[in-house]
Amino acid sequence: MRLIAAALAGLLALTGVGACSSTDRPDGSAVAVAAAGGDRERKITLTRWDSSRQWRRGDLAGTTAGDGRLAFHQPVGSATAGGRSYDVARWTSPWVEPGYAFTELIASWSARTPKDSWIEVKVRGRGGSGGRTSWDLLGRWTSGDHHLRRGTVSGQSDDGTSVAVDTWRTSGLSGYQLRVVLARRSGAAYRPSLDLATAMTSRLPASAGPTSAPGAARGTVLQVPRFSQMVHRGHYPRWGSGGEAWCSPTSTSMVLGYYDRLPVPRRYRWVPGGHVDPWVDHAARMTYDHAYDGTGNWPFNTAYAAPLAGKAFVTRLRSVREAERLLAAGIPVVVSIAFGPGQLDGAPIGSSDGHLLVLVGVRANGNVVVNDPAADSRRRVRRTYDRGQLERLWLEASGGLAYVITDSAHPLPNPRAATNW
Repeated sequence: MRLIAAALAGLLALTGVGACSSTDRPDGSAVAVAAAGGDRERKITLTRWDSSRQWRRGDLAGTTAGDGRLAFHQPVGSATAGGRSYDVARWTSPWVEPGYAFTELIASWSARTPKDSWIEVKVRGRGGSGGRTSWDLLGRWTSGDHHLRRGTVSGQSDDGTSVAVDTWRTSGLSGYQLRVVLARRSGAAYRPSLDLATAMTSRLPASAGPTSAPGAARGTVLQVPRFSQMVHRGHYPRWGSGGEAWCSPTSTSMVLGYYDRLPVPRRYRWVPGGHVDPWVDHAARMTYDHAYDGTGNWPFNTAYAAPLAGKAFVTRLRSVREAERLLAAGIPVVVSIAFGPGQLDGAPIGSSDGHLLVLVGVRANGNVVVNDPAADSRRRVRRTYDRGQLERLWLEASGGLAYVITDSAHPLPNPRAATNW
């Protein structure tokens, strides 16, 4: 999907006050840069690699690029994990400079990890003076859990950077490099691979600003299936025990269900008969971060969804109005919010330090239609929230973080096909 950067550049523009651009850099990567004229401090950049040309512009060490995928070719080193030995290969991106001093970076990826194989994603940065930080590990990921436990390493506090589960935080760096390590059991012939890697950098103000005006999706409500996380309360303590802990995999499953891309039944046949929506139990298991001890790792959820749907990544948007461009293209958006008592009228729970739900539409008056998995039953999942309340809670809690999951029938909208983009 080579239009990711171009489309996100359009999505990150505010009608009437924004200017955005999308360019292919000399290094072969594509970058979407948005700068809102009304809020110069709210900066968001999404850079992606998903074509053979883009992969080849990076440093290939034991890896090869073809048909849009980066794949293990031959070992260039070894590693030990879980008491077992692995052959490793690597890919390192060129240096990327978003054009401002960014304070956060979130990477996401779409990978295949057959049998006993896995990937690691690392990042390092540099400041305006050219000084470089050490490499920090953002995550070790595998699509299964029979051989290795996927996880992150929070902390790593040195060089003015640190890792908070899925987010790399800095004191303000000018550039970064992404590195992907692909590993397979020593002596094996299978080939772990990726067809997408993204890095979203941002520098954001603490306040949300004025509520956005209704946009392209006014009057649109997508028919996203309704799943409740609460009906899984007490399920599988080793993967979070369901209930309030499973908002993220439940939201991800609702979007997959909308695309008719839920996993096939044999994938979740380990779930006992009688469990409601057993694919949610499966999603919780397949997104569980064993170091963080939870299913709310953002890129682990998009990494789970991507091979099923087509493409998936983590980014940030500036407003509900920007999310409406996706909704108008038939793409539901999973967003991360937090709220205290009395801050979100009509919510099924009184408060949350971090909660995921799905934006599915916008009423004629601009208020937002959601599938909120915190409801106690499927029937109560569909809700309408006040636009101003929801937008503020989203932007101030997570900086407008969103899971964007697409299939071939719902590509990202092309900004050149719309006005005011």
